[in-house]
Amino acid sequence: MKRAGTAGPLRTVRAAPGNRWAVLVVLCVSLLLVALDATILHIAVPAVSEDLRPGAMELLWIVDAYPLVCASLLILFGTLGDRVGRRRVLLLGYGLFGGASALAAFADGPHVLIAARALLGVGGAMIMPATLSILRQVFPDRRERAVAIGIWTAVAAIGAATGPVLGGFLIQHYWWGSVFLINIPLMALILPVGRWLLPESRGSGQGPWDVLGALMAAAGVLGVVLGVKRAGGGEGVADAKTLLPLLVGAALLVLFVRRQRTRAQPLIDVTLFARPAFSTSVGCIVLAMLALVGLELIAVQYLQLVLGLSPLETGLRLLPLTFAAMAAGATGSYTLQRLGPRAMVSCGFALTAAAVLVLTLMGQHDRPALLTAGFVLLGFGLQTTLFGAYESMLSEAPAEHAGGAAAIGETSYQLGAGMGIALLGSVMNAAYAPGVARIPGVSPAQSAGAANSLGEAYTVADRIGGPAGDALRFTARHAFVHGLHVTLFVSAGLLLLGALAALRLPRLMDCGARGAGQEGAEKEYGGEPLPQVRLPASREHAEHAGSGRAAR
Repeated sequence: MKRAGTAGPLRTVRAAPGNRWAVLVVLCVSLLLVALDATILHIAVPAVSEDLRPGAMELLWIVDAYPLVCASLLILFGTLGDRVGRRRVLLLGYGLFGGASALAAFADGPHVLIAARALLGVGGAMIMPATLSILRQVFPDRRERAVAIGIWTAVAAIGAATGPVLGGFLIQHYWWGSVFLINIPLMALILPVGRWLLPESRGSGQGPWDVLGALMAAAGVLGVVLGVKRAGGGEGVADAKTLLPLLVGAALLVLFVRRQRTRAQPLIDVTLFARPAFSTSVGCIVLAMLALVGLELIAVQYLQLVLGLSPLETGLRLLPLTFAAMAAGATGSYTLQRLGPRAMVSCGFALTAAAVLVLTLMGQHDRPALLTAGFVLLGFGLQTTLFGAYESMLSEAPAEHAGGAAAIGETSYQLGAGMGIALLGSVMNAAYAPGVARIPGVSPAQSAGAANSLGEAYTVADRIGGPAGDALRFTARHAFVHGLHVTLFVSAGLLLLGALAALRLPRLMDCGARGAGQEGAEKEYGGEPLPQVRLPASREHAEHAGSGRAAR
């Protein structure tokens, strides 16, 4: 690392090219573990239920504690990293994530597992925005940063998509705690490597950290996400347990925004949302995740309940989506420079809508070639959209607010996922339920139970038996496929709206330098001020001993 100058306790450093990419590897491994944990437990739920015997509410919290806590704390820890140091928050997140994984792996009761999942959410909230904000500082040149963000977004997709595959493999060969146990050796390795390799950085804010504002943001996001998840779980929006968290959360977020507008040192520069590129990018992230998570959830049910595939086979069928996402991430920088943000994000949405329409050709029987083609288009289109949106959002935000901007992006990611389950799940249920309402030999009460889900319809059909049970099973399968087609058409419409909204993004990727006086110092950094970065303590001492003064 070469020093560029001194400024009190902080020094401006510039990472050597090799070090920048080594830092990216550490950040991507961090993100991979967090993304894996978001989906890997889904396959393990039956084994957890059999071993720990949780009640219905306890099982719900075992699944939801991680995403709820993580989403609610992203802004808190993202802005805290801007003040106290992003590397410091990231390393603390590593330690907490590893410890919580051990607690979850050996949990002997549902309440212990719920607590461990909540702690995992805290660790994830410390890790996710820190990885993106450090990436923003280490890659100040926009062209290089575009390559890095492409790799970063591809890793996020890989983690989310391979979670069910890895979970299915581990459950088939080991016990359910193994899905958490794999985190521990990786965290034990990455913690010392990150401590040595990652540079420290922070924003320019000098005032006190707004603790009250951070807590308001956390409680507000928690209320909104909780309400959205309850709506996605089948609860009516008018139900008090759904409506109250939504209203309280929305009110707290409004108060949070008003508070930030009046503070001299706000946690988040809310005026960023007045910039069309920033606000449009955030909206595109929400829409893209809404489509991805909602469709993945329904696709998993289709593959397992309609086609009769095992959990491991289901995960393997989703691998083409992962490989396509990797390809989109790898080529994203080239695509962005050639097309620009506007065309890239719009084309990504349009390609995803086309993939969704291809998948409407799915029916009662397995069509592997069709599914593979649809999943490849879906993965490539969505990853292209997410790449362009994240890159535009992060480039629009000043470097000193990188943590807050990253937290906004990650919160949008989590909120979009929750809204996808709620909205597309509701559409699916509304289209599916009428199909099993009147079946000869099936009582109204039995039909009501079958209307909850296809899995429950199979359970009711097995209980009834005989011709009536066979009729219920056959009808429920047809009703589910019909509901799937309706949901896919609605999703395609939303994606096309996203393609239109993306027209507000800049047409070209701006990589120009600022000012002749900064030509030599800033040209390599994409025309942006050199970032203020704090070296790790051990390396800071070594560099101080090796040089009497700062040198370019």
